[in-house]
Amino acid sequence: MGGPALADRPATFRDVFAVAEFRAIFASYGIFIIGETVKMLALSVLVYERTGSGLLAALAYVTGFLPHALGGLFLLALADRWPARTLIVGYDLVRLAVVVVLATGALSPPAMLGLVAVVALFGPVSSASRTALLPEVLHGDAYVLGRSLLTVASGGTQVAGFAVGGLLLGLVGPYGALWLTAVTCGLSALLVRFGLTPRPARARRPVAGRQPGAFRETLRVNRRLLADRRIRGLLLAQWLPGSLLVGAEGVAVPYAADLGPGASAGVLLMAGAGGMLVGDLLVGRFVAPARRERLTPWLALLLGVPMLAFLARPALLPAAALFAVATAGFAYQLGLARRFLDAVPEARRGQAFGLVNTGMMAAQGLAAAGAGALSEVLAPGVVMAGAGAASLVATLTLWPVLAPDGRRSPALPAEPPPTEPAATVPADR
Repeated sequence: MGGPALADRPATFRDVFAVAEFRAIFASYGIFIIGETVKMLALSVLVYERTGSGLLAALAYVTGFLPHALGGLFLLALADRWPARTLIVGYDLVRLAVVVVLATGALSPPAMLGLVAVVALFGPVSSASRTALLPEVLHGDAYVLGRSLLTVASGGTQVAGFAVGGLLLGLVGPYGALWLTAVTCGLSALLVRFGLTPRPARARRPVAGRQPGAFRETLRVNRRLLADRRIRGLLLAQWLPGSLLVGAEGVAVPYAADLGPGASAGVLLMAGAGGMLVGDLLVGRFVAPARRERLTPWLALLLGVPMLAFLARPALLPAAALFAVATAGFAYQLGLARRFLDAVPEARRGQAFGLVNTGMMAAQGLAAAGAGALSEVLAPGVVMAGAGAASLVATLTLWPVLAPDGRRSPALPAEPPPTEPAATVPADR
């Protein structure tokens, strides 16, 4: 995949899905998202049924967020130390064991939340390993389209997970839904185990001497990545313009309520999700690679400009249309995909992609929290327009990074090899 032809034209869906390993990654990822969505929904309902506490039910639904962020900060080195297939399959099997324990009903609600939180620490490691595997499976522009398709799969299967979860809760209850979630964990593990070729770990282990712990190694490599001007700029470009817009989603409910009876926040949120998916599909599939990179800063501007109209407090349908146009701008990240891949050392690719995801989660959480706080003193429409303005400021500030002819420093050099002969981690078999 990925000869010279792909440099001149956008990759096609046929190019991407012709690769058997990508089909395994795509299918297992979709099943993973559905399973996780159903699990958290069922756990939230189960905790509420057993405790009657709305707070504990809410904590059950979001209990994976903070541990996920902590795992991304302190454990990402594992994504490069372990073979990708071993790590992804291992995480799926751990999830399966946890869901089975939850489905038995043997644990108290606090113990359930604690167990889920501990396992969630390793979620970003598995996710980073999967993302870093993609450029080893797809090459050239096929890699960019593959990333776009995984983004689409994430949004689409999450919606499907909510629908399936709601149906299962009505038919078999939360315990039955958890047992069926265990099936998705096993299916995902089987697809990865038999659909991917075994590969060695990217980071090499020294034969002699003690290897640094994952905690220290993660901090060391994170500092090294952030110290490089080019990588730091590309990280900020992926984190800020889109994450600041997420603040607008955080006040969608009060905005709809402010419009009066009959206005639904769900319409706004669905429009936002739909705009993002359509933007990714159109830009990823139909825009040539060179043009896509040239459009990167202009697509980032699209995130903020339509949101300024919320100062006029548009009605529900115009507001939904504006929100859909704005979120289509998230496709700007596709223009950064190959540049970021080229900038990071191959041996630290897993950790670098994990750092992107962790920083994005943190930025989105802070943006949503900040918008929620502002909505206590300002009208929701003003807050949504403010989120768009903040995204615009970030885009204009980062313009030299977003533009393909912007200032670039040399890529971070590969880490020096060990002084003694090195051996790679045995390939996953």
